[in-house]
Amino acid sequence: MSLATLPARAAIALGDGRFVVDTVEVAAPGPGEVRVRIAAAGLCHTDHQSLRWPGPLVMGHEGAGVIESLGEGIEHLAVGERVLLNWAIPCGRCPRCAAGEGHLCERTHGVDPELGSSDAAAGSTRWRGHPIGRAFRLGTLCELTVVRAEAVTPMPSALPLQHACILGCGVMTGVGSVIHSARVQPGDSVAVLGCGGVGLSVIQGARLAGAGRIVAVDRRAEGLERARAFGATDSVPVQDDDVDLRQAAAAVRQLTGGRGVDHAFEATGVDRLAFAPLRFVRHGGTALQVSGARGAASVDATEFWWDKRYLVPLYGGCQPERDLPQLARWALDGRLDLQGMVTRRYGLEALPQAMDDLLAGRNVKGVIGFGGVE
Repeated sequence: MSLATLPARAAIALGDGRFVVDTVEVAAPGPGEVRVRIAAAGLCHTDHQSLRWPGPLVMGHEGAGVIESLGEGIEHLAVGERVLLNWAIPCGRCPRCAAGEGHLCERTHGVDPELGSSDAAAGSTRWRGHPIGRAFRLGTLCELTVVRAEAVTPMPSALPLQHACILGCGVMTGVGSVIHSARVQPGDSVAVLGCGGVGLSVIQGARLAGAGRIVAVDRRAEGLERARAFGATDSVPVQDDDVDLRQAAAAVRQLTGGRGVDHAFEATGVDRLAFAPLRFVRHGGTALQVSGARGAASVDATEFWWDKRYLVPLYGGCQPERDLPQLARWALDGRLDLQGMVTRRYGLEALPQAMDDLLAGRNVKGVIGFGGVE
């Protein structure tokens, strides 16, 4: 264990749409903190969005690695332990954490300043002599990161870290939205709009929950083919002129006796489709927007008829101590396919190509690997 400040290569978003790969300095962990040597980091569209967040900023929010050093007061973790990072970082003390809603932690979301901060100590990472922040308080596109101890969850040694890393956001969001947010029951019907990384995680979650019919909806033939491989029972191709998915919704209703499905999940990432799942669900059904769409969208009030629920779940309701070990167990026993989702690995210096592939939809999940850590 080293308590020295160490250099690390990192991807740094500049705030104007550009990024650079450069060396940062990562301090030793303070009280209640751990320093993690990252083995692998997953990529998602949020990483591309972060290029225009206030910068500079160490990029990345999905990651897994090995604990390199521990700060004072950490007794439940060990140097050398393999861990998954999460961005819920529950404090365990606020009303939301006490209610079992750690993903809504009032410390992490800045609701109650008296609870302190879910960030590591200010200045723990420096670039060109100045403190630099980390995306989602993690900054996993870096060889080293310093985080609060609540941000790491031990992983079994049998699970490759290059697979475990994607559990930390996209898989948790998709599977958790099915199990915790929609509470899909055995025999229920499900529609999934968009078959990228989050959408395929929703499909796997629906399969794990025992859904009777899982309908994949996508514009791309390869997306629908992948959806079948991960558990979809039916597929509906979206036509070029079906910009609001009304034709696709009609096709899904035909498959369900004119009713619509019990649960529909929007995972397209297209802002204008945020309310589209309402068109796919039956009366009393649940429509969920799980892609993190944040722009303008419009909806006719009649699309809520009748007794429909519309949810925008955060992080699949993640309770790290409960959910992340369970996902790892499902991966190890073959019920959750992580290997099939990781379609390409890159080195950090190849991040420009990885970003291009992300935007072009060439991968389910691209993963950045860091040499020397497995």
